[in-house]
Amino acid sequence: MIARILYRKNVQGVLKYVSGKEESTVLGFQNTYSDANTDMKFFGRVLYHLGNRHDSEKRYAHISLNLPRGEHLNDRDFFELSKMYMEHMGYGEQPYVVIRHHDTKHEHVHIVSSTIKEDCLQINLSNDIRRSIATQKYLEKEFGLSPSPDTKQTKELPKYEMPEFRNHDINGVRFYMQDIVNNTLQKYKVRSFEELTGHLKEHHIEVRTTERNGRVGVSYGVAVKDGYKSRFINGYTVHPQLSGPKLQKVFEQNQSSKLLPMVKKRLEKQIQTTYGLFKTINPEHLPDILESYQNLNCKVDYDEEEKAVDFTIYDKSGYVLRAEEITPIIGIRQNPQLFKAEYTQMNGESKQLKLELQKCIKEAYKNTYQNSGRKLLFSEHIDRMPTKPIVNEMVKSDRFLFLKKYLHTDNKSLGKMVEEQFGIAKDKLYIAESVREEKELIGKAELIKQASEKRLFDTPNQRKILFELVRSLGTDYGRGVLRYSNSRRHQVKLNMGQIPLPKQIDFYASPFFIKENEKILDGLLNDKTEKEMHPGPTAIFLPLMFPNLYAAMTQRYRRRFERLSLKTYHKFAERKQVSFEKSPKDYIKFFNEKGFRFEKKEGKLQIGSIYSKYPVSVPITLKTQAYLESSTDLKKTVVEQTKILGNIQTSGRDSLKSLWAGHLVETGQYRKAAYLFVLDGVRPNLPVQIVEHHMQNGLKEALVAVSQKQVSRKQAHLLRKGVYALGNMLGSSSFKEEEMFNGFKDELTDYSKYKGRGLWL
Repeated sequence: MIARILYRKNVQGVLKYVSGKEESTVLGFQNTYSDANTDMKFFGRVLYHLGNRHDSEKRYAHISLNLPRGEHLNDRDFFELSKMYMEHMGYGEQPYVVIRHHDTKHEHVHIVSSTIKEDCLQINLSNDIRRSIATQKYLEKEFGLSPSPDTKQTKELPKYEMPEFRNHDINGVRFYMQDIVNNTLQKYKVRSFEELTGHLKEHHIEVRTTERNGRVGVSYGVAVKDGYKSRFINGYTVHPQLSGPKLQKVFEQNQSSKLLPMVKKRLEKQIQTTYGLFKTINPEHLPDILESYQNLNCKVDYDEEEKAVDFTIYDKSGYVLRAEEITPIIGIRQNPQLFKAEYTQMNGESKQLKLELQKCIKEAYKNTYQNSGRKLLFSEHIDRMPTKPIVNEMVKSDRFLFLKKYLHTDNKSLGKMVEEQFGIAKDKLYIAESVREEKELIGKAELIKQASEKRLFDTPNQRKILFELVRSLGTDYGRGVLRYSNSRRHQVKLNMGQIPLPKQIDFYASPFFIKENEKILDGLLNDKTEKEMHPGPTAIFLPLMFPNLYAAMTQRYRRRFERLSLKTYHKFAERKQVSFEKSPKDYIKFFNEKGFRFEKKEGKLQIGSIYSKYPVSVPITLKTQAYLESSTDLKKTVVEQTKILGNIQTSGRDSLKSLWAGHLVETGQYRKAAYLFVLDGVRPNLPVQIVEHHMQNGLKEALVAVSQKQVSRKQAHLLRKGVYALGNMLGSSSFKEEEMFNGFKDELTDYSKYKGRGLWL
């Protein structure tokens, strides 16, 4: 099902359109004082009366709900679906009419309502498109309809050999135009009607423009079989946003954007760098060269004699630029010496080729280091790694394969070129990494000094916690020097005295969390702003990774940390749940089921967490607050959150482990989540709707696979470490595949019994 929402300033034309079709059925009216005895004339007066209470440009809503071709709902079910849609979208108490049309091959209804309420205020339209998408997905399940495509997926515009439209199928033509033109404007930063015409031509849409009194008008037509063309439809009729003046405004914005000069400058540099790598280029090879080397989408333009004269770049920014627009000196005609030959030959003596070979070698060192488990420092890896595995890794890279393709030389000569650059690249990389590592270690030592001087931890715990502070930064301390945990290559003098060691050392943190921890501690101690610190959404899990460290943190620093991490995680969680969120009630309920609560302070809504050591909360944005306050059930929803949060606490899910489990699920790390569920019995704090979605997307299979593994105690210990590391792969094929008893197996895979309880799984 596809839902379309249009807002209007006037309603007479909309009512005339939806009720004027011969093949139409009024399914019903809602909230019009007398639903049974209402007619279109009376309904029109009701809407006009409400709409004139406000001066908004969006006084009226025109919504169409469209089923896929071949799917059917009877009138009663379609009316119920429409009422549920309006309820979720916040129109449940507004007057509206539902009219079914029968003039297209796909079944659809039109709904007309007003966005202005009886109290003269407007319904909050924030997030309306996102809520509409979530609502349509929910209704698809409720009414057994086929799922609509995910709006986040990248889809190519449809290209038909020739659309088959008929004279009577004018709505099909109009919707086709809407889709193609709208998607074209989203995909490209179009700057003129001429450019738009070029994009639409391959989709068999023609554009006509007229100018009168300084205003540009536009109309669209579709070419079909046997030379027939659909009648040209005025742009405003196709869609109000596709009228001539509206498009002209879009073109002017794209043309005057500050981004355009930067895009041109970047493209000029990329193309000039490419030219510096070649002696000659066959124009036919230019698209492949630019795509392989610079990741640029290029199209060569030919004249009537099939001679290459120019090229066009379709940039990732959305701009489509001819070579002469980027800069006059990079075109094919302006570089006859480069493009004169019919073959492509790379310049084996060029400085750029030497730099590219060095990049290949450096990338090979980085890749082998990442695959090694990082047991050494990178500089040590560079120093100790034999040449052969580096070369073997290098020759597999796309960069090297591109160079080999156009060098046209034998392996012996190519090997000699690599050999000449190998020592240079290795030395440069080794020196750069050694300097960086030493600088980082000095920074870690300074951070430890600051933590002591600025009393980061409670006074009784100051000495006791130093060991964990040192280890949380990926370092060791002994005999007055600080060094990396996995190396003795670099040492920095640091007088910390005798650090008391814990009775049992079982400490592990992944490099990612060590880096995040260092960034947060540095920001707290040096009073950096949120923008300067740039905490990630995983910062909220640092007390889980370093429990003793954050437990000993003084109240002043801990409170600021919790506010920062809560604010960042809130933004992340908003994005993750948006495709499931149908209403303000869902927004609050989903956060509640993750362990977060909403409260009003000084007239503003704020969000707090059950995971915080101290009772802290952060304000939500004014736009989001207005969105939540538009709900008529806000007070009831806020009261109900006490029960949801209480259920989390009584079931033992009020620790960061359960939130981490949910985070792993939401980010698609199903294997890690499965090990956490099975080995530690942790349950994720997630709404059941989101769990069901991930179960269908691979979580269920991961749970079954992990629950069937026989894992030894030693392996379980290693797996637990991996569960709390970002970027590590779990479930190595080296583990022995044997069946083991698992008491969670049925519970984990049969999630249906939890439906309706707002539970985690």
